[in-house]
Amino acid sequence: MEARIAGSAVHYIEHGDGMPILVLHGAGVDHREIGVALEPAFAAAPRDHRRLYPDLPGMGHTPMPAAVTSNDDVLDLLIGFAGEVIGDHPYLVVGHSYGAYLARALADAEPDRVAGLALIAPVGAGTEQMAPRPQHRALVSTVDAERELAADLAETYRTYFVLQTPQTLERHRRYIAPSAALVDWAGLTRVFANWTLRDRRRAPASDDRPVLILAGRQDSIAGSAHAQSLADHYARATVGVLDRAGHALLHEQPGLAAALLLDWLDRCDGSSTT
Repeated sequence: MEARIAGSAVHYIEHGDGMPILVLHGAGVDHREIGVALEPAFAAAPRDHRRLYPDLPGMGHTPMPAAVTSNDDVLDLLIGFAGEVIGDHPYLVVGHSYGAYLARALADAEPDRVAGLALIAPVGAGTEQMAPRPQHRALVSTVDAERELAADLAETYRTYFVLQTPQTLERHRRYIAPSAALVDWAGLTRVFANWTLRDRRRAPASDDRPVLILAGRQDSIAGSAHAQSLADHYARATVGVLDRAGHALLHEQPGLAAALLLDWLDRCDGSSTT
């Protein structure tokens, strides 16, 4: 499906009905990576939800408009997308990595509409200033990535997963590698040069929306300190730091992540007025 926002095309996939959930993927992939990880959890929820998976600008089938030169421009596009596709209804937001950075800003900018927030392996403006991140290492390695993948894809796989198993290799082969091939790296480089989002916070000082924050203990990209520090911003935050999990924690600990996501959905549904 495609929405036109201020003249720019935003490609997205939609499943289900009910309370809308806007799901934002990380950098360098498209909606497929987070979608394959989250859909089993959503399918197990007692209530149906309308799940919206846009390709962020410069990724998947959403082009990077020439007018988009910063993350603030990307956020404006997302605010427009929510208004066009969701309308005036309250909705939930889930974000992974870069998507979590945008999700948090979206929740700050639209406190009357965003009813719940889930941040998975979140990065932020100051992630690099937090406590040292662990050096990447595989905790489990039962596959020969070089034999199974082209050299560049094998390197990406080895540096992303800490559990290198047939299951995570198949996820990488089917959903991550194909989406990485569609990235407009020149466009992303232009936007990321203006990384820091301006403060648009309209939420009250004590934010009491249901929030979930998940981090991988072995995450060498975002670490876990930033995720834990975010708990102070949300009065109703559940925070989970998962062992045997890196930045790809949704693929490495799918059962535990799904259980925590289902608890978050239950908390959101209990606070919903729709």
